[in-house]
Amino acid sequence: MFFLRQLSHTILLHPSYFGAQLEDYIRKKLYEDVEGTCSGKHGYIISVVQIISTGEGKILPSTGQARFRCTYTAVVMKPFKGEVVDGKVANVNKMGFFAMVGPLQVFVSSHLVHADMKFDPNASPPCYRSSSTDETITKDTKVRIQIVGCRVEANDIFAIGTIRADYLGQLPDE
Repeated sequence: MFFLRQLSHTILLHPSYFGAQLEDYIRKKLYEDVEGTCSGKHGYIISVVQIISTGEGKILPSTGQARFRCTYTAVVMKPFKGEVVDGKVANVNKMGFFAMVGPLQVFVSSHLVHADMKFDPNASPPCYRSSSTDETITKDTKVRIQIVGCRVEANDIFAIGTIRADYLGQLPDE
């Protein structure tokens, strides 16, 4: 799920930033541009760990801006099919529920919850309730999910999960 990756990013700087603080501006701009973004190829970029090189800037003739090619190491999050993750339920409806696993949203269909759990629309807020145990899944419930599928797009990742296996489902409150 979490990996250290060596990545690169191009930064354009206006001439007003040229001067003694140039390296600081490049560093700040790199953090702003890449942290918290998602690349379908690499996953969610959680944090820049180290800037390896900023390269030498190249002045663009038409605008006067400088282009810097930065190479850096980052912590990235990329989910895989079969992986077991812990998340927090964000939304519950009759079709299933959505859980947030960090920046990743995982959908668990009503067909992929335990067989004895049924949707209770009369509860406030709506929830999935087990008939045999006191287990309920509602908004803000902590759950353990197994990812059964991922769809990767250019700038986003979507996942589908299940709690229909042993040791999956609602986590006990600590």
